[in-house]
Amino acid sequence: MIIIPAIDLLDGCVVRLEQGVESSARVYSDDPYAFAQTFEAAGARMIHVVNLDGAFGRPGKNTEIIARLARDLTVPIELGGGIRSLDRIGFWLNRGVTRVILGSAAVREPEIVEKAVLKYGNEAVVAGIDMKDGRVAVQGWREVTGVDGLELAIRMKTAGLSRIIVTDIATDGMLSGPRLDGMIDIAEKTGLRVIASGGVGRIEDIALIAQQAHSGIEGVIVGKAIYENRLDIGEAIRRHQE
Repeated sequence: MIIIPAIDLLDGCVVRLEQGVESSARVYSDDPYAFAQTFEAAGARMIHVVNLDGAFGRPGKNTEIIARLARDLTVPIELGGGIRSLDRIGFWLNRGVTRVILGSAAVREPEIVEKAVLKYGNEAVVAGIDMKDGRVAVQGWREVTGVDGLELAIRMKTAGLSRIIVTDIATDGMLSGPRLDGMIDIAEKTGLRVIASGGVGRIEDIALIAQQAHSGIEGVIVGKAIYENRLDIGEAIRRHQE
């Protein structure tokens, strides 16, 4: 299993939100690069970066910061937030991002996913399925659609993807423990590799997720638990990353 530390960017700063609400943002650092270097030193094999400004409709913000992370770190970067066109996918891949995350675009324009896979390959593209009570949320989680998470995952497999990120919005940023049932169901019914996100608050949660590797849970994204010093990312990687 891979343990992926997260960096959420808002107006150039590292922040965390609760349940995706912009007004809940708490700033943890004004130096994202130095922050990322601590994850690099801890042995991270990938860093999950979300451009929250992009998710909230400001895709031009944080461009230089993200480009520097992709260029100067030795750790691969996966990036999400406001990437809703083939041009934008190419923009980031050409700047050194290893893989891009398609969220709203996967719901609104699934043909973009298929075109991206054909052009860049399925290792460079991953769908982010953000769920609330089984339904998919879009536009920075501000809109919950009628789309079922499992149905969307099946569509993404048909489009050629091999991997998805599934986020439980209700637990994201709450440190209350992950809710894995829906994620396991998606992994087992689709055969897709699933990266779990949302709710991790302590190292025992990582251990719980690691036990589901046989179900298709490939990894876990961890953010606030690291920032709040409730989880030592280096220890988690040493104990549970394969």
